[in-house]
Amino acid sequence: MKTLKILSLALVSIALFLSCKNEENPSTKNIINSEDDIAIIDLITDDKNTEIDYLYVTSTSGLSLREYANLQSEKLAIMPYGSKVKIISSELKPTMKVEEISGGMDHIEFNHKKGFAFNGYLSKYFPPEKGISAKKYSGELLLAFPTVNYSETKTGTVSNPINTEKLTLPETQWHEAFYMAQQLFNIPKEFEFPASKGKDKEVILEKRFKEKNWTSELQITRKEGTLSKIKYKYKNKRYTKTVSIYKEGEMMVIDNIEDIK
Repeated sequence: MKTLKILSLALVSIALFLSCKNEENPSTKNIINSEDDIAIIDLITDDKNTEIDYLYVTSTSGLSLREYANLQSEKLAIMPYGSKVKIISSELKPTMKVEEISGGMDHIEFNHKKGFAFNGYLSKYFPPEKGISAKKYSGELLLAFPTVNYSETKTGTVSNPINTEKLTLPETQWHEAFYMAQQLFNIPKEFEFPASKGKDKEVILEKRFKEKNWTSELQITRKEGTLSKIKYKYKNKRYTKTVSIYKEGEMMVIDNIEDIK
């Protein structure tokens, strides 16, 4: 009888043990047991592949970061030339014009501050730093934009060398190319980006233009109310420099020709 009781107690103990083993552990019921589940969770929480857009300030005098999306709202900061800003959202449709440049107000982040800035002075191309050569600048651009193209040719003679540089940029607006050329090839700052509407042929002289054998002028060509070519020409007795900005298909071209006599 005693043996039977012991045997019964043993059987009950084994049954309880097996029951506990099969019971779901509350602390582990959310454990993922398949690669598919893991992949889904990674897709939701991993933001490493999230694309973040950045643009650069191209205005040499800096660009205002404003509290709201209008030019009259409070200035939160002045973003210096060349500043890299994070784009939160873009206003793609032009809603205003500033100094002959059409654009809108992008929602951006700069230096841990969020606000709005006129996107006519924002570009995907980082602007050239002061004193940099076109060749070096284009080399830096190529690292980020493989479709940018630069070429340099030397012709003429030893006594009369002619050097030609050509920079080709995809998806570039007229004003972006103008300010880039102004910085790279020393176009006087008093020449402002020209309006798209006006005379078919227009020449603007530099204010200090005085002598007959000295030229510094901006030549503007328009066709049907749009820009066709912007050309800067500088000339003295022994040197001629011509910087041209024009479209070649879908590409914007800046070329610089220097003729030394």
